[in-house]
Amino acid sequence: MIKAGIIGSTGYAGQELVRLLHHHPDVDINFVSSKSYSDKDYDEVFGNFYEIMNIKCINTPENISDLDIDVLFTALPHGITSGMVSQKALEKFKIIDLGADFRLKDVDVYEKWYTGHNSKELLKDAVYGLCELNRDEIKDTNLLANPGCYTTCSILAMTPLLKEGLIDPSSIILDAKSGVTGAGRGINLATHYTECNETIKAYKIASHRHTPEIEEQLSYAAGENILVNFTPHLVPMNRGILVTAYANLKDISDYDEIYNAYEKLYGNEQFIRLLPKGVPAETRWVKGSNYTDIGFTIDERTNRIIVTAAIDNLIKGAAGQAVQNMNIMFGLRENTGLEFLSPFPI
Repeated sequence: MIKAGIIGSTGYAGQELVRLLHHHPDVDINFVSSKSYSDKDYDEVFGNFYEIMNIKCINTPENISDLDIDVLFTALPHGITSGMVSQKALEKFKIIDLGADFRLKDVDVYEKWYTGHNSKELLKDAVYGLCELNRDEIKDTNLLANPGCYTTCSILAMTPLLKEGLIDPSSIILDAKSGVTGAGRGINLATHYTECNETIKAYKIASHRHTPEIEEQLSYAAGENILVNFTPHLVPMNRGILVTAYANLKDISDYDEIYNAYEKLYGNEQFIRLLPKGVPAETRWVKGSNYTDIGFTIDERTNRIIVTAAIDNLIKGAAGQAVQNMNIMFGLRENTGLEFLSPFPI
């Protein structure tokens, strides 16, 4: 059995990770930690675990290299994990970071968009854990940067078009919408019920921290440095991400040519579903699952393509992808512990 520890277990993504690992047939949860709920029973924080999992939250370990585990998951605000990880720890166990600290290769870009980085020397060893695109690299790493939710959805939506040279890389516009859990579990006036219910708003326009992450990964796909317009929106639902992406087609393309580009890259991927012609992605069909749904429409009048993609921000956009990455890193079946459909209605 894989001995797992989870630091940051009482955020939304952390709780989802505990739930998935509890049901995983090859994992024993060694400990869960929480700075806010140290020494509380986990089922006191989350009642869905009552009489299911008898474990107490511990405080964050001071020196993680002393831990006797096989894999450590960190689900912490940016800037914290980079101060905890060391080469000594990586020699003892694998680390899967659900935060942003190891997602960007250029430390100057990271520090521009986030904060100071505390383990710059380890950035070269980190692998960006978008499973369907970086599987071979994921197999051999001990330091895994789990992608963000907006980024996962956006990158999966656009990569086939860039790899096949079907769109103008300078024309990409990403209109993304997220449920309120994407803002985290901390108290914030903007996410109070009466502040976000019955309204929708764009936020962090032209300044969202996921922008450089999206640009870096799409630049790899395009083979050149590109910039995108990325605008996130907050919508009054608990969970889910919907990305509607626009780009100019380089030439006149028909449906089959575009579909074949997606089929070539994702045709054998269990967790990416290419939708039938004319069917756009919807969050309700992926909530509570590890699936990514992708649909597209060619606007012949403007010679643009419009791609829709949907994921559950807490599963494929966080905890589910972390488990998928763990499965790859330990040589397990990639879908172990993740083979469940979205419940409906939810």
